[in-house]
Amino acid sequence: MDWNFETAENLGAALRAGDVTSVELTEEAITRIERDDKAVNAICVPDFDRARAAARGADRARARGEERPLLGIPVTVKESYDIAGLPTTWGMPPYRDHQPAEDAVQVSRLKAAGAVVLGKTNVPLGLQDVQTFNDIYGTTNNPWDHLRTPGGSSGGSAAALASGFGALSIGSDLAGSLRTPAHFCGVHAHKPTLGLVASRGMVPPDAPALPAEHDLAVVGPMARSARDLTLLLDVMAGPDPLTLGTAYGLTLPPARHERLRDFRVLVLDEHPLIPTGAAVRAGVERVADALVDGGARVERHSPLLPDPAEAGVLYMQLLVSGAVARFPTDAYEQLRSEVAELSVDDRSLQAARLRGMVLSHRDWIEANNLRELHRHGWRRLFTEFDAVVCPVTPTPAFPHDHHPDPLERLIAVDGVECPYFDQLVWAGLPTMPGLPATAVPAGRSPEGLPVGVQIIGPMFEDRTPLRLAELLEPSIGGFLAPC
Repeated sequence: MDWNFETAENLGAALRAGDVTSVELTEEAITRIERDDKAVNAICVPDFDRARAAARGADRARARGEERPLLGIPVTVKESYDIAGLPTTWGMPPYRDHQPAEDAVQVSRLKAAGAVVLGKTNVPLGLQDVQTFNDIYGTTNNPWDHLRTPGGSSGGSAAALASGFGALSIGSDLAGSLRTPAHFCGVHAHKPTLGLVASRGMVPPDAPALPAEHDLAVVGPMARSARDLTLLLDVMAGPDPLTLGTAYGLTLPPARHERLRDFRVLVLDEHPLIPTGAAVRAGVERVADALVDGGARVERHSPLLPDPAEAGVLYMQLLVSGAVARFPTDAYEQLRSEVAELSVDDRSLQAARLRGMVLSHRDWIEANNLRELHRHGWRRLFTEFDAVVCPVTPTPAFPHDHHPDPLERLIAVDGVECPYFDQLVWAGLPTMPGLPATAVPAGRSPEGLPVGVQIIGPMFEDRTPLRLAELLEPSIGGFLAPC
């Protein structure tokens, strides 16, 4: 039997039943990677010798009667996480030989849960792209079409899952970096509520691994089923033991409902700042139809939804204000000069990004106060709805575009060319207020490319979108391996 495309849940059951060993699963995964990854280039740092040793240890532990959530299950880890003994570069050539001395907190949690780490997955330079390529490890291709991107920045992890290279992976998300690759590759991902999952050790190689809390950014699980997302989130969730973990534990509330017909869902497919392609609209419609067929209450509009245009501009400003904080002084001054030349009437997203790059502390506080008003608006919305379904990006996976200046790139939405980074506004919808969002496959485009949607839930009610994703999976198709 080929175990490589089984869910982690099924692998765990087979391991407990004695139908397979961790050594067998691990060898099968390694064989597949060595055979198929030359074309995909998802696994940039293999760690096969230690994986084999971990698999043998998992089998011995099970023989002793031990039970752990991921005992013996092969997984991968995004390159940006520290793993002792392996390079952490973020794709930046000056740090090609950087090797951290200890594991990231999430790598430690994976290992404590019994997972077998096969290796690291590829990332874009500095994790700052919707694609996955860098000068150290090269380009990762979409398993469905090697001429297209798997997304970024967790593109290597999504491509690995779609290719059968491990049952689970962990990634990160600041601008859709979990959800966009899942959408492009036909797998599942969950962006947790901001602050739910500790991120120490998911840090650039020139920075210390401190337990700092980062604005907008989260780390989270990727998988081939919604139930596997929940399994992995339960391993990952919880405060850092060096900070809040000294005083607080974690108890996530249960999902609001267990039956599809009890859910109240707002479905969106239009954004005021960018068009939505027909293939993505069709994916949203598949989910809406499945909700209606399952008896859920579905609405298409609500006056309670915080203004998505204002939210998109605010998200862009908050996103870039952190990205330029360490820019050299001369580069920062050049940005200030460019902003000074903007027309006061220029309300484009590109103008919002430029203005965000030079926000003063006073301006950032004002933007953050506006974010709090949006959070309050979402709280009100979630008194009337349990979840919001919407696109992750406006298109399926697009062809590789390695233009050295991302600001010069364009994204084509059904023939309409839009600035490359404008596609982030859908991902930013839950990111700006810090809400959880689950990306799920929702069919295929006419060209056969995967199409996904995201299910947004109330803050710290991560089990609600995850449960809705699980209930929808039989109706909307779920994961299919690339042909």
